[in-house]
Amino acid sequence: MQFAQVTRLNARFAMLVLYCLCSTTGYAYVEKVTARARDLGVPFDGAPGDLNAITDVRGLTVGQTTLIEGEGKLVVGTGPIRTGVTAILPLGRDRINTPVPAAVYAFNGNGEMTGSDWIEESGFLEGPVLLTNTLSVGLVRDAVVEWGTKRFQDNDHFSLPTVAETWDGGLNDINGLHVTKEDVFHALDTASDGRVLEGNVGGGTGTRAFGFKAGIGTASRIVEERNGGFCVGVLVQANFGIRENLIIAGAPVGKDITDLQPVIHRDPEREGSILIVVATDAPLLPNQLKRVAKHATLGMARTGAISTNSSGDLFIAFSTAVPPLMNDREQWSTLQNGDLDPIFEATVSATEEAIINSLVAAKTMHGINNNTFYAIPHERLRAILRKYGRLIE
Repeated sequence: MQFAQVTRLNARFAMLVLYCLCSTTGYAYVEKVTARARDLGVPFDGAPGDLNAITDVRGLTVGQTTLIEGEGKLVVGTGPIRTGVTAILPLGRDRINTPVPAAVYAFNGNGEMTGSDWIEESGFLEGPVLLTNTLSVGLVRDAVVEWGTKRFQDNDHFSLPTVAETWDGGLNDINGLHVTKEDVFHALDTASDGRVLEGNVGGGTGTRAFGFKAGIGTASRIVEERNGGFCVGVLVQANFGIRENLIIAGAPVGKDITDLQPVIHRDPEREGSILIVVATDAPLLPNQLKRVAKHATLGMARTGAISTNSSGDLFIAFSTAVPPLMNDREQWSTLQNGDLDPIFEATVSATEEAIINSLVAAKTMHGINNNTFYAIPHERLRAILRKYGRLIE
C-alpha cells in the first residue's frame, strides 16, 4: 500500500491516509503518487541519488502544508484557496540549532526572501527555509519565530528567519491571507527525510510555469567518487516562464504545444517567479556557495526561461558539512576552488530536472473565478521528445 499526506482543508486538519482513500465530501485532497520526468522518458545529465530529491542530502528534511478549499467565484477572505507552505530543514529538527554555511543570489530581484541580508553578512543560514505565497511572507516569518522560541527555548537562531515567496493569485484568494501559523507549524513538525511530494503541494499549490500548472519540484545528483562522491540536491517552487520559450531536454515543447493556455477571467496573468534551494554535503565556504547558487541560473536557462522584468528569481545554497558535525574538527577543510566544477555541473542538471519535475507532477487545477492552469500533457510531451530524438523509450 502507498501512503500519502492529506493536509489542511475545509476544517483545517492534517492526517495520513491510504493512497486508495476516496472522499465523498468533495473537500478532501489526496496527494497521489505522481509521475516524474524520468518516468516519461525525459533524458537528463548526471547520476541522481536514491530518491532523486533534495532529501538525498543526508540529514535534510522537508515538510509541506497544502491548502485547497472551495470552487468558483472569488470571495476575498473565503476562497477559493490554493496555497500552502514548504519547509526545508538543512539538518533536520534535531540539529536545528546548528547554523550551516550559506549564500543567497538574486538573479532577478522582483521578490522577497527574508533574512537574506544576514545570510550575506554572516555567511550562515540559521534555522529552516520556508517557501509560501507573496502575501503570507510576514505571517510565515512570525510563525517560524514562534515555533523556534517555543520548541527550542535556549536558542537565539530564530530572530531572522528565511522565508521566500512566489505569487499564486491566479488561482488562490491571495488577499484572503489563508495561511495560518498552525499551517507553518505543521510543515515544520512533519518534515521528513523521505520522498518529497511534488506538483500541486506546499508553497507551489497555486503556481504555474510556462503557461502550464507547476509547483514544487526536486532532483539530486551524486558527484563521481573520484571527485568526492558528494550529493547536490535542489528543490524549486516554480511560477515563471513564457509558454513559447519552454524547452525540455533540448526539444522546443512550448512551440509545439500552443493550446491548453491558462484561462484567466479577471486579473491578467503575472510573469511569475522561481525559488531555488540548493543543498549539498560538500564542505564549502560561503563564497563558494554563492558561486553554486549562481549556477542554478544555468539550470533554469536550460528550460528556456529568460527571467522577465517582474520575475523574482531568488536562490539560496547551503552546505550541511559543518565543523560541529565532523568527527574531528581539527581536520575539517573545504574544497579548493579548482575542485568545484563537478558541484557546478550537478547544480545545473539537478535544477533543470527539478523544474521539469514540477511541471510533470502537477495536475490541472481550477481556482478563483474558475481560472484554470492545465497540466502539461504527458503523452504529447513524449511524442514531441520522440520527434526530436530525445525520448528514452
